[in-house]
Amino acid sequence: MLVLAKSELEIQQLKEKHLAVTSSVVIVQIFDERINKPEIKEKNEKEGQQRRRRWNAEGAEGVRGGGGCSRETAETVADTRRLITKPPNLNDAYRPPSNFLEIDVSNPQTVGVGRGRFTTYEIRVKTNLPIFKLKESTVRRRYSDFEWLRSELERESKVVVPPLPGKAFLRQLPFRGDDGIFDDNFIEERKQGLEQFINKVAGHPLAQNERCLHMFLQDEIIDKSYTPSKIRHA
Repeated sequence: MLVLAKSELEIQQLKEKHLAVTSSVVIVQIFDERINKPEIKEKNEKEGQQRRRRWNAEGAEGVRGGGGCSRETAETVADTRRLITKPPNLNDAYRPPSNFLEIDVSNPQTVGVGRGRFTTYEIRVKTNLPIFKLKESTVRRRYSDFEWLRSELERESKVVVPPLPGKAFLRQLPFRGDDGIFDDNFIEERKQGLEQFINKVAGHPLAQNERCLHMFLQDEIIDKSYTPSKIRHA
């Protein structure tokens, strides 16, 4: 009886499995029949064509908006485009920078004879800094004027003043076989050293407040008996 009952249970389970499989096959057959009906097939094709046309339209809109393939991409590109600045024209490219100070030491000239012989250098200034009263100026200075400026800055300001090119005492000895401190090569080397010195000094914000620097750069004649003071603006 137990064996029979077990067999009947197995038979019942097999029937249920067969019924489930048969139902799935029937459902699939019904679905295939429905989607293959002419009217349903035509409807699906129309919907597919509409979707493709919509995608193509969005892609074209994206290209016109900045090269993307969707509305979101086009909006992103448009937002990014607002950050791109207009390229500068020639006037902008060659306009002087907002703040600049250019100092050239050039055109050395040796004057006088004997012990009264010395060399002067042309100091040319171009600037748009408001603290300087002249935007362009040209003066001539000799080495001793540079020494005076360095001494005044050390005494009146808190600037660490760079050294000057050396005085070359050996070149000032008599009976030399060359021109000593008036040799062309030596003058050229000294000129370069003086230009480096004055650019370092004048570029310091604290030194720009000292009256002695302004006198050195822009006054035709240095008043070495001046009263030291600060310059806040031109």
